[in-house]
Amino acid sequence: SRMNTGSTIEPVMREDFPRLSPATPIREAAGTFARMGLAAAPVLDDAGVLVGILTEKDCLRPMLNASYYQQWEGSVADFMNREVRALTADLDPVSAAEEFLTRSHRVYPVMRDGVVVGLLHRSDLFAAILALSESR
Repeated sequence: SRMNTGSTIEPVMREDFPRLSPATPIREAAGTFARMGLAAAPVLDDAGVLVGILTEKDCLRPMLNASYYQQWEGSVADFMNREVRALTADLDPVSAAEEFLTRSHRVYPVMRDGVVVGLLHRSDLFAAILALSESR
């Protein structure tokens, strides 16, 4: 009993997320993560093109360095992952769940027409699929 074919990940994705720039100081990005309780955020260039993703884990190294040496160094570009895998907004939840199964990502950027329109968190998708499976 697969989920109804009309459902997509769009209602499950978060549309309120920071758009980091490669030039953003890593300390500023880490502060944003802490304040918003984020696991990851997309990195966009001046034209709005997705060029990377920064995760909470990526911020740990500069944070530890800051605690050792009493200073923060570097920008988002120095720590972000440039190999970004994104999902499309029209993807169905089950296919999205399969993506999460094959990789250790906790968050995927969601694209529509080449633009980042949301972030899909594994925890949100998990809850949504569970709710749908219980409603039948």
